Amino acid sequence: MTGTRADFLSTARSAADLLRGPEVAAAWSRPSALPEFGVAGLAGHLAYQILAVPPLLTGPVPREETIALLEHYTRVDWIGASLDDDINVRIRRGGREVSAEGHAALVARVDAALAELDGALASAENRPVRISLWGPWSLTLDDMLITRMMELAVHSDDLAVSVGVATPALPPGAADTVIGLLARLAVRRHGPTGVLRALSRAERAPATITAF
Repeated sequence: MTGTRADFLSTARSAADLLRGPEVAAAWSRPSALPEFGVAGLAGHLAYQILAVPPLLTGPVPREETIALLEHYTRVDWIGASLDDDINVRIRRGGREVSAEGHAALVARVDAALAELDGALASAENRPVRISLWGPWSLTLDDMLITRMMELAVHSDDLAVSVGVATPALPPGAADTVIGLLARLAVRRHGPTGVLRALSRAERAPATITAF
């Protein structure tokens, strides 16, 4: 199994452990740390990053063009979208729909997906796959897993903060991959000088170098 796939599975298991926690169940109907997102909806959105993968392995090879990882982030609608834009409304609605059957049911679905992926990812070809909601393009499987790994890392932090528990530590390989991706996106957004200063010169650092 490639390092990307092993790191994805480790990150997904960490997210599943967080979702399984009693703190998430206890806060299920409360607001989360993200505006307009309840804990249940945020948990559903986090879980979706795992649940979306098994169908990609068995679906047909997409006909849409296969693009590079960074090109994907020039095309997605959610970067720069406002809280009330259609894409973010759909993301929140999707999270609520995924978690609609409750905490225990969501955890069971995630555990079943992970059990399936444990075996399937090892032998899966690195072929094009796509999530149709994004738009008319596809990614290689390994690049898709990097996008899901980043989402799992970011939203695990969101959920942990929302329910008052420690943010799960990322496996070292996953941390390198996710932080590397976010750094490249930050450079694209703010330029290399701004990112360099933020990381090395506090007195000249810009106000933000967020990737999105």
